[in-house]
Parts: sequence; structure tokens; C-alpha cells
Amino acid sequence: MSIKLYGDPGSGSLRRVTAAAAIMGVDIERINVDLFKGESHTPEFLKLNPHGLTPVLQDGNAVIWEASAINLYLAEKANSNLLGRTSAQKFEVLQWMFWSGEQWRVFSTFLFNEWAGKTLMGKPPTDAVVELAMSNIRNAAKVLDAHLATRKFIVGEDLTLADIDIAAPFSQYQRTGAPFDEFPNLMAWQQRLLDTVPAWAATRDEVETRMGGVVDALG
Repeated sequence: MSIKLYGDPGSGSLRRVTAAAAIMGVDIERINVDLFKGESHTPEFLKLNPHGLTPVLQDGNAVIWEASAINLYLAEKANSNLLGRTSAQKFEVLQWMFWSGEQWRVFSTFLFNEWAGKTLMGKPPTDAVVELAMSNIRNAAKVLDAHLATRKFIVGEDLTLADIDIAAPFSQYQRTGAPFDEFPNLMAWQQRLLDTVPAWAATRDEVETRMGGVVDALG
């Protein structure tokens, strides 16, 4: 039985999973869920994830949502070093993944939602939300920039799930205006991922193709 992965190819969260699966050599069956058509809120999909969010992984009787949890599941299943090479590294990877969810990615999501509201629905952005998101992104980016001043990757000497988790907001930052380019070490790290991790570059292209199509459809 194949591992099914539900999601929209324009999603940075789906990108985290498809990139990680490709790196680990895990075969997945992609099932498209068009978020812009509301397909994540059909009765059938809500049985998989009552929150109506993607991605969702289905592996036999196991159903897992939240991209970070999916990646941890796949890494455990594949016995992959993306989870860290030592016990200490594994906890450090988890530390950065949890930090990413609470202190980093969430604010880029705020910016994306403001961009999407303006671009797709004609709603003016909420200045207070944008200011809050930009301030928190800058504060977190300062920490990342300092951390990456002497490192190639977030944890240890190799790519881990921490890198993939933290890199996710780069999927949309040129649309949303996230101020990543103010931080040279952060930008150099992201470029290094694109240059040395083929799956990360390939999934970026998939996101761009999908989002470009959505914007073009609006005329």
C-alpha cells in the first residue's frame, strides 16, 4: 500500500514534506487538494483532518497532519539522518523545529495571509498584523543570522529536518515582503540549500509554477 500525501503544490508546508521525502528516498503518492477551491473543507477531507488544513499523510491506518509531524514520521520510518546523527543532535533538531513553529514560520504565514487577502480577494492588508509579523520576523532572523555566521546548516555539519522546517518561509517571501534579505548569513544559507539540495530547488520551482498560475488566472 502506497503512502498517500494530500496537499496543494503551492503550499510551503507541502514543500517541506515533498522535499524531505525525496531526500530520504521515500516514495509517496501525491493527491492534489486545491486550497483555492476549498477542497480541504469537503466532508471527505475533513475526515482526514478536521482542521481543514494540508498537508496530510495517510500510511495504511495511520493518518498524520502537520508537516513537521509528517516529516518526523517519515524520518523514523526511513531511519534517516535528517533527524540527526546522534541523540544530542536529535533533540537539537527537535528544539529548532519547535522554535520554528512558534517563533518563526507562524509570522511568515501571517504575511502570506495578508498578501493572499489583498491579491486574491481584494481585501486591504491589516497594518497592525503586518507590523507585528515583520517585527517578530526581524527579531527571529537576527537569532538565525548570528547562529548561521559560522555554520553551514542549522544543526551539525549536515542537512536536517531543522533546515527544511526553517527554510519553508522562503517559499513565498518575495510575494509577502518578508525582510529576509536584510540578513546576509540567512540568505547565504538559503542559497546554499538551493545549490546543494536538488529536492529543495525542485520543490521551489513547483511552488512557483503553481502560485504563478493562480495569480495569472486572476488576470
